[in-house]
Amino acid sequence: MSYSIEVVHSLAEIKAARWNALLEPDSGPFLRYEFLATLEETGCVGNETGWQPAHLILRETGKTEICGAMPLYLKRHSYGEYVFDWAWAEAYSQNGLQYYPKALCAIPFTPVQGGRILAHSAEMRTALVHGLKQLVKQNQLSSAHILFPLKESLSTLEANGFLLRNAVQFHWHNQSFIDFDTFLNNLNMKKRKNIRRERRIVEQAGITFKHLAGSAATQDDWQFFYRCYANTYFEHHSTPYLNQDFFMQWAERMPENLHLIFAKRDEQPIAASLLVVDRKAPVSTAYGRYWGCLEHIPCLHFETAYYQAIEFCIAEKIQLFEGGAQGQHKMARGFLPTTLQSAHWLADERFLSAVDRFLEREREGIAEYIDELQEHSPLRQNRNVNIS
Repeated sequence: MSYSIEVVHSLAEIKAARWNALLEPDSGPFLRYEFLATLEETGCVGNETGWQPAHLILRETGKTEICGAMPLYLKRHSYGEYVFDWAWAEAYSQNGLQYYPKALCAIPFTPVQGGRILAHSAEMRTALVHGLKQLVKQNQLSSAHILFPLKESLSTLEANGFLLRNAVQFHWHNQSFIDFDTFLNNLNMKKRKNIRRERRIVEQAGITFKHLAGSAATQDDWQFFYRCYANTYFEHHSTPYLNQDFFMQWAERMPENLHLIFAKRDEQPIAASLLVVDRKAPVSTAYGRYWGCLEHIPCLHFETAYYQAIEFCIAEKIQLFEGGAQGQHKMARGFLPTTLQSAHWLADERFLSAVDRFLEREREGIAEYIDELQEHSPLRQNRNVNIS
């Protein structure tokens, strides 16, 4: 069977139902048309952001309906990816070559695993990968990168010359805990005492918490959340990736996937965090995405972004809680290291070989890092969790 590939520079050119029909149950909520289109419509990607949409669309030759797709962006920098290739860009520059723009298949600002090569057959997935490489060659781009794809895609990518790169994240696993104390009893004594101490500090500061489903949140709730979110960036002398219009529209389009947590003192909100919840996935998952506060209180971050989220997952029987990229400190809060992978292809054979050697050394270092982390597991002895 033959296929045609085209590039669309806006999801508005595609019907939402057709895009979403390509998604598998484990694709994740961030790949939904509603999320990606809202990023475009509110200007979080496109224009001068350095994220230029260039989505790949696959059709059977002679047919009009799409049968495959790939969320793709032409990137003029490496911000907002959480897979760091700045050294590669510097190596290109030192050799008089341009690394940017590059082709990036990823969910903007969202380092979570999910669908990337959207098609229902291996033949179609291979056609999309071939189309991606052709796009790079025809437009004289430096490279193509696919961040955090599902494991099922890795063999297809490797067969087409992509190099795999490991990254470590920290995830919390629900072992059918009855309540938070049951979870704590799963940890060693030092970790239990530390968590209880941190929670006690917040409680003694007079902080209470309110959980609010996305469907029940008002515009005022979202405006306050955005103040907290933006303040986190301002305190680090940075600019938020997402704007207030994005959150307002996202809340209208995907309320069933959103859950807000507010920290209050004297009934006045002072901090907030946001969970994105996927109850329909094969493994029900909550993603800790954004947090912020308007005043500093010791341990408030851990309570609002982690412990309240864990209590929510236990109460709702959610199996997995992903707390965001990196963060070895999460192990002290009961999270365990998990290895995710990304795939990279560079058009220049010399740099492809050099990156291959670099990644081999990096994998060895990450394996040693994982071994070291496992020696300091937060779990009580003889308690193991399957994180494959």
